[in-house]
Amino acid sequence: MKRVAFKMKLFPGKIQEYKKRHDEIWPELKELLRTTGIREYSIFLDEQTLSLFGVLKISKEEALNDLPKHPVMKKWWHHMKDIMETNEDESPLSLPLKEVFHLP
Repeated sequence: MKRVAFKMKLFPGKIQEYKKRHDEIWPELKELLRTTGIREYSIFLDEQTLSLFGVLKISKEEALNDLPKHPVMKKWWHHMKDIMETNEDESPLSLPLKEVFHLP
């Protein structure tokens, strides 16, 4: 399993809404992520900067490239675009993070 980490950013005043939407994550999105091979997916928030830090494990990292093609993923991005920074295709503006330390 490969560990992947990335950073995103919320708009001011949207912390509670972001949490609410993830507390109510759609079953079809959970299923898509699981069938893609994603495991142990967590998102952390820095409340001072509104930065979100995602960390996940995936069996095949290249499978992440297929997620943007799925209608469920596109629908989720559309659902989230009003509360976070996004690209023109409504995907989250996401910056990959380089691992510099890991204690197994």
